[in-house]
Amino acid sequence: MSSKTNSLGAEKNSLLYELASLMAGDFDNYRQALADPKTYARIRIFFRPLPWDFFSGIGFYSEQVYEYDLWSPYRQGVHRLVDRGDDIYIENYRLLDAEEYAGAGHNRDILLTIDRDRIQRRLNCSMVFKKEGDLFRGSVEPGNKCWIEKKGIQTYLVSDVELTANTWISWDRGVDPNTERQVWGSAAGALKFDKKESFAAELPFA
Repeated sequence: MSSKTNSLGAEKNSLLYELASLMAGDFDNYRQALADPKTYARIRIFFRPLPWDFFSGIGFYSEQVYEYDLWSPYRQGVHRLVDRGDDIYIENYRLLDAEEYAGAGHNRDILLTIDRDRIQRRLNCSMVFKKEGDLFRGSVEPGNKCWIEKKGIQTYLVSDVELTANTWISWDRGVDPNTERQVWGSAAGALKFDKKESFAAELPFA
């Protein structure tokens, strides 16, 4: 076992590597949008592995984008995976020059230009994933302190994710701390995605 593998506990049989392998992909909610187009727009989510040297560990670039405009993502992020033994802690970062990297989810040449010095940690917004049988469940770290302003209201993020070998189910919504009412996010429930393509072969230990 290499020293690089020892430093992060990300050998191929580890929990971290298993989660990373499931995350690495191009996900599409085509079936959901087709069944109920009035409620659900067609969306793609990309989780593309970053080179090892970016974090000296396993990291991802992500973007969410409407299928009809793949070069204009409405959400972008960078994520660092940390093995805590019983769970995987995923740090979330914003890109300070996000528009420069639009399309990096489906174009690896752009992804390789992402500057490590141009990201900023989103405090209190990390996700915690635990394995339950054949799937992983994730949610925002405890505390309700991941603040996002929408519609002129300061809200805290509630995010729930269920991840399997072939599916990604997620529900993000913002809650008003004063009224505990949902301000933004899907009112109809979770978005349900199928994996179109795996990027697991791009992980540093693949």
